[in-house]
Amino acid sequence: MSLRLSTVILPVDRWHEGGRAKWQRAEELGFHAAYTYDHLSWRSFRDGPWFGALHTLTAAATATDRLRLGTLVTSPNFRHPVTLAKELISLDDVSGGRVTLGIGAGGNGFDATALGQEAWTPKERADRFGEFVPLLDRLLTEDAVSQQGDFYTAEEARNLPGCVQRPRLPFAVAATGPRGLKLAAKYGQAWVTTGDPKLYEEGTPEQSVEALRGQIARLGKGCAEADRDVADLDKILLHGFTPDRNRPLESVDAFVDFAGRHHELGFTELVLHWPIADSDFATDLAVFEEIATEALDQLG
Repeated sequence: MSLRLSTVILPVDRWHEGGRAKWQRAEELGFHAAYTYDHLSWRSFRDGPWFGALHTLTAAATATDRLRLGTLVTSPNFRHPVTLAKELISLDDVSGGRVTLGIGAGGNGFDATALGQEAWTPKERADRFGEFVPLLDRLLTEDAVSQQGDFYTAEEARNLPGCVQRPRLPFAVAATGPRGLKLAAKYGQAWVTTGDPKLYEEGTPEQSVEALRGQIARLGKGCAEADRDVADLDKILLHGFTPDRNRPLESVDAFVDFAGRHHELGFTELVLHWPIADSDFATDLAVFEEIATEALDQLG
């Protein structure tokens, strides 16, 4: 399968002061998709502007025509399947069927406690995720859903007319652990990873490649258990969290080398952060645009 190139645009700009222009430029550059983070705030951006993901994507849908749109990623930290399903169906309608839902179990950041709850343990996050994804799948594919769960309840939740994309918009499931990989294998149209976080500070690019190879092998086992061919899932790498950091964005040649190594592993989509000055994603915009328009041709 050929490699696709996408971008993630963090929601840090007012829509009429640069926000709209970035999404439109992403389409002009030929990116396959443009995603955004679905957080209430995030890390070093916590004390600055940060806008809501689904409203941003709705605006982006009206400002573009071909670009696929999505979250990387939505989590149960502050979302409920019933209300999320309604918003996703609306977004899929506005966009004309261009939405992909990136979805993960969440973490221990600000989102985990912003609603006043204690941060969940890894087991609690996995338990909730294991209930969240199947219920969301039902809500997006059935006209009316009633379900009483340990964490989430739906009572005659109605979602007519359903998604534009049938049977529902695609899920890109972020997972590295066994339970999450099983969910990806059963419900995902794609799988998302950022690599092995333990290698970010002290690891090497070579170690990262081997770790990713292991993740894909475990995904394959999950797919085999679900009686599914792992080749049926797109495999998405969100760039910027491996030991390579931003070095692949220093030149087209550097990126082509990075992309080639990861395409050989089986990745079908690489997602690059849109440059943001004075941040971990501060890269040269001219080089970034050159990569967007020229790198895939060099990969053949």
